[in-house]
Amino acid sequence: MPRWRLRAQLLNLIALASSLAALAALLDPDRVAIAMGVFLVGVNGYSQFFAMYVGVRVATAALALLAARQADQPVLGDITALFVLAQPAGRFVAAFAIGLPQGLLLVVCGIELAAGLLLLALRPR
Repeated sequence: MPRWRLRAQLLNLIALASSLAALAALLDPDRVAIAMGVFLVGVNGYSQFFAMYVGVRVATAALALLAARQADQPVLGDITALFVLAQPAGRFVAAFAIGLPQGLLLVVCGIELAAGLLLLALRPR
């Protein structure tokens, strides 16, 4: 199977996962926040949560879908990879100050890291 086709499938999977994560956050923000170790306090806390866990996830899903549909433009997939890799990169920076994430968040971080690096590795030549 050609690299671009594998990359398109991975981009579709990223879009699905990001969409489902955004939907879960939208439907039950308190449960998702607790699972991620986030404490939602007041209007600003919820606003910030929705911005990151719904808005950014939906934007990532839309970008991944667009990149999957336009396989002849690998830069869109590269930008998607950067969006996906930004999260474990931020967690890596935080690890120096407070330690690595734990539990479910560590698993999510590993998946994000693997998906982002695989997207870059499958970049069409």
